Amino acid sequence: MSTSCDQSSSNRDDLFSGRCVLVNGPVIVGAGPSGLAVAAGLKQEGVPLVILERATCIASLWQNRTYDRLKLHLPKQFCELPYAPFPADFPEYPSKRHFIEYLESYARRFQIVPRFNESVLSASYDRACALWRVKTVSGGAAVEYICRWLVVASGENAEKVVPEFEGMHEFGGGVMHACDYKSGEFYRGKKVLVVGCGNSGMEVSLDLCHHGAYPSMVVRSSVHVLPREILGKSTFELGVFLMKWLPVWAVDKILLAAARLILGNIEKYGLKRPPLGPLQLKNNQGKTPVLDIGTLSRIRTGDIKIVPGIKRFFQGGVELVDGQLLEMDSVILATGYSSNVPTWLKENEFFSKDGFPNSPFPNGWKGKCGLYAVGFTRRGLSGASVDAIKVAKDIIKIWKTETKQKHHSVKVL
Repeated sequence: MSTSCDQSSSNRDDLFSGRCVLVNGPVIVGAGPSGLAVAAGLKQEGVPLVILERATCIASLWQNRTYDRLKLHLPKQFCELPYAPFPADFPEYPSKRHFIEYLESYARRFQIVPRFNESVLSASYDRACALWRVKTVSGGAAVEYICRWLVVASGENAEKVVPEFEGMHEFGGGVMHACDYKSGEFYRGKKVLVVGCGNSGMEVSLDLCHHGAYPSMVVRSSVHVLPREILGKSTFELGVFLMKWLPVWAVDKILLAAARLILGNIEKYGLKRPPLGPLQLKNNQGKTPVLDIGTLSRIRTGDIKIVPGIKRFFQGGVELVDGQLLEMDSVILATGYSSNVPTWLKENEFFSKDGFPNSPFPNGWKGKCGLYAVGFTRRGLSGASVDAIKVAKDIIKIWKTETKQKHHSVKVL
């Protein structure tokens, strides 16, 4: 529950003149899967909360910034949020539409009602009163939330990364980030440069092929490509099973051997593998291996061309680092996303400069003074769910203890 009170700028050191809301529980920043998972755990125990979301809907990344053909890369059992499995009739790899339906049903089930269109400007800890002060803006109106606990659930992918290239302003063709790409239908018959070879770059290139476009994919660095399934079983599921018995390096060797048998030698197509194995690389640097869903076959046939890094753009084309000059109609930047936490969270101990907890998984979920983080594990939805359960349980334990103490302190005369 929360109560509101008007606050005059004359009695505040920072001259804040907006509306003040006192929250008798945590404020959760972000209504994506991570924020919803924490809220569900708290709701089941009756803990009051406020969940803030800058967009107009839950899971805005999924609803507004993903392409139409997107499906979950992992089997559904590894993508469930706590307390509610996927419906039994959903496919093993749910589509974008299925996943959004699941999240909306999840929010309804646990009666989670975020405050939409509310962008967090700053959040800082007030040591004088031992509370968090979260300042937001909504429709031009300023609001400050005062709370005991702050849960950062804005996610790893809050902002798109748009690199700068020499001559980009001279190109003259269409340039967009992959988050704005929906379908390859618009690009039929056009030459399209896809910058980036992660899962998004691979899938966008494949979608362009399916719609009769001519994609070239920029591969600047090494990348692990694994089959999505091995002998009819999810590669991820197989990896999880093997790690129960074997060290990570050994599991990596098994997965790479299987990938070589199934996919062949991908290096001859310009896809060089990193020296570290896929699971070691994921654990150490957070780089996710590509799970192939058909892109490699189109690379083999030449429908998708692999090209090296970009040197510069010019009118109607691009010069590559090896001197090639290619004519292009459009460019799609599959260059990833970044955390935006450093832009609003005024704290320099728990989070690093790149917007991730300094302590790696599984220890990066709890900071000091009631600060928590969910969705920054670089381990997808399964990692977010693990942290969400921990955060909810921790807050519930403290909240119940403090509530009991308040009740016991009341004397009947």
